[in-house]
Amino acid sequence: MTARARQGPLDGLRVIDMSGIISGAFATTLMGDFGADVVMVEHPEVGDPIREWPVMTEEGVSLAWKSLGRNKRCVTLDLATERGRDIALDLVADADVVFENFRPGTMEQWGLGPEDIHAVNERAIMVRLSGYGQTGPKSQKPGFGTIAEGIAGWAHANGFPDREPLLPPIALADQTAAQFALQATLMAVFERDVGRGGSGEGQVIDVSLTEPLWRLFFGEVEAYDYDGHVRERTGNRHPSTAPRNIYETADGYMTLSASNQKVFERVAEAIGKPELIDDPRFADNETRVENVAALDAEIEAWTRRHTTEEAIEILEAHDAIVGPVYDMADIRADEQFRARDDFVTVDDPDVGEIETFGPIPKFSRTPGDVEFLGPAHGEHNYEVYGDELGFSNEELAELEVEGVI
Repeated sequence: MTARARQGPLDGLRVIDMSGIISGAFATTLMGDFGADVVMVEHPEVGDPIREWPVMTEEGVSLAWKSLGRNKRCVTLDLATERGRDIALDLVADADVVFENFRPGTMEQWGLGPEDIHAVNERAIMVRLSGYGQTGPKSQKPGFGTIAEGIAGWAHANGFPDREPLLPPIALADQTAAQFALQATLMAVFERDVGRGGSGEGQVIDVSLTEPLWRLFFGEVEAYDYDGHVRERTGNRHPSTAPRNIYETADGYMTLSASNQKVFERVAEAIGKPELIDDPRFADNETRVENVAALDAEIEAWTRRHTTEEAIEILEAHDAIVGPVYDMADIRADEQFRARDDFVTVDDPDVGEIETFGPIPKFSRTPGDVEFLGPAHGEHNYEVYGDELGFSNEELAELEVEGVI
């Protein structure tokens, strides 16, 4: 059985997604955007929890699910049953990649661990996502992204110095882990099929929610080991470069970053304060970071006298690097996003025509595609199990009665 034809650079890659919620699902969404044939497995009685997330349409359809479930064919299967296990192994038999994000040990209990997977398909790449990873003293603990954002040091470093640690307003740990999982998957595919002639063998990829997020703090491990430095909260300022902040304007807010000397000098000229260039407090980046409060006060005294549009126009005329603070309405109206086809319209049977994110990044020859949004629970059972695995309608009806699908 070959992967269903799709558009994009991953056309021909077959992915069986046994994960749920966000970490694995976001990785496979990205793969589906670029041509992978993603078959998502959900429990017959309880679908992916994202199906229940707001915002809901009047008919009770989750738009979060429509986005996260796009380009995936959805089947139902009770993996904890013997027949469910056998069907799962049928699905895996010719797959390139298998994603799962159950608590470590669960897949082994079901007879779907790495040894079982590789017994039917030695080329399969098994991607395992969990809170703490498959090994270590905390590996058996349940883990959500919120816990990872605390343990990974992100919450401690995020927010303002006079306030409590701050969690992100998005599933940052899950989506960061998803990006690492996707990178690792493509590395493993390269090693199997291309690198030094290709080994022809699959392997297991172990991704925790904590480590990818912690890895983003480059330089912090070294700084702590060198002199015990611990990064603290700095609000919208950056601990290593200045000026960099969100500045209040006459009618809102704007962003500004001047991470090198020439850009800083252009900012000083733009705000009518060329004397800041020769001020010893702001002589270089190191001194600017040490005196950032005084520098931000000089800049914000100027931005508050101008509207956001005026301030940006003046600063950009001096080749400074600035921008507005957008909400989704602003993003959708911005000509830059429109010019790059960052929104595409899809005709969905549940919600009608609706805009969704266009695939990114952009490919010159093999662009991605949004074929359809998140399907109904079990929508592709007969297509996948019947047309592709060869089950008869009678057999599928029997599996439904038994609760296997």
